[in-house]
Amino acid sequence: MAGDSLTGSRIRERRLMLGLRQADLARDVGISASYLNLIEHNRRRIGGKLLVTLANVLGVEPSILTDGVEATLVASLREAAAEARTPAVEIDRVDEFAGRFPGWAEVLAETHGRIGALERTVRSLSDRLTHDPHLAASLHEVLSTAAAIRSTAGILAEPGELEAEWRDRFHRNLDEDAQRLADSSRALVRFLDDSDQGVERRGIPQEEVEAFFTARGFYFAELEAGERSAQQIADAASELDSRAARKLAAAALADYETDAREMPLAILQEALGRCGVAPDVLAREFGVDLHRMLRRLAVIPEEVLGRPAGLVICDASGSILFRKPVAGFSLPRFGASCPLWPLFTALSQPGRPIRRRVHQQGRAARDSACFAISWTAEPPIFDHDPVLRAAMLILPSQLPDEPVPEDSRPVGASCRICVRRGCAARREPSILRDADGAEHAQM
Repeated sequence: MAGDSLTGSRIRERRLMLGLRQADLARDVGISASYLNLIEHNRRRIGGKLLVTLANVLGVEPSILTDGVEATLVASLREAAAEARTPAVEIDRVDEFAGRFPGWAEVLAETHGRIGALERTVRSLSDRLTHDPHLAASLHEVLSTAAAIRSTAGILAEPGELEAEWRDRFHRNLDEDAQRLADSSRALVRFLDDSDQGVERRGIPQEEVEAFFTARGFYFAELEAGERSAQQIADAASELDSRAARKLAAAALADYETDAREMPLAILQEALGRCGVAPDVLAREFGVDLHRMLRRLAVIPEEVLGRPAGLVICDASGSILFRKPVAGFSLPRFGASCPLWPLFTALSQPGRPIRRRVHQQGRAARDSACFAISWTAEPPIFDHDPVLRAAMLILPSQLPDEPVPEDSRPVGASCRICVRRGCAARREPSILRDADGAEHAQM
């Protein structure tokens, strides 16, 4: 029996594993229970949007439903081989390996996934240690309290008798410092646990705004249709707890509102069909600044643009003001980014459009087309320094294992998690390098 003829059976097995009733699953995906019954008994073919919706509800990749675990295992092995970049790997024999040694193939695929998860955790922790003021303050409190306890204990441990008054005083200090250490340690653990569960990051406005935009998929149908204003949406957003976050979100939404009004989605989609993803051509057609077209292309639905897109906006100091992550191009949290990004090249050459193909080394990285430009955020005035901004649209290759073009330039995410050797732009050693310290920061 052909592999795709078992899709319905796999859907049924997954549903039963999750303890879902057929009627409940049908309701969740928007079809009738009788139609789902036909699908599960392989009497109706399934694909497209319905397959993706079913896979999302069942919590699996669509390929597992259509091809089965075997095909998914082979795909994982191919991905591991591609990311290892080892010429000696026999890619053409991966099917044979998975068939003859399925157990070892599972171990290799699972190890590959675990390594990827650990590297993502390292990146996340590195970003938080570098840029999270609350975490830094908590760690400082714990370390300073531990140092105070160590100092007091050292005095009490010295040979010789202390006067009773001084001994009692040191004991009180030791007890108070120990209590303070316990309280600050509990607070630190609670903060880390809350952060891991996606709870609001305690008054960090930019992260509140990023969580808000991420939750909406960076797309606001109300602004596209002109049904609500940017300020109304920002005021009603439950993800924005602080006044600073609401102010930042309202400013970003106001830009979105202006772009949607002057570059309506339906007209932009028609122009994309004629011109392709050519930001400079599209900007001229709509009579808008190029940075606004980059901003607009990054937030329209993926099915309209025809591919996923990312966006980074920074100020003249290089600090990231707004970012839309995209698979295939790692974006560190605010600041400490790779200085080789086209974003910063554009920042040094105001008004000049920059187009570059770049490639980030590391797992799951892809060749990306980047379009960048910097502009003055306000009209130029004599005797006043210009306020510069820069924006970069990121369009990663749609194939993870696609060969890297010869003209693609190597870049990183940030120095702390970049594995490139011999980079003249490196600021500090990478925490992902070998312990032998083969590469050091070049100052």
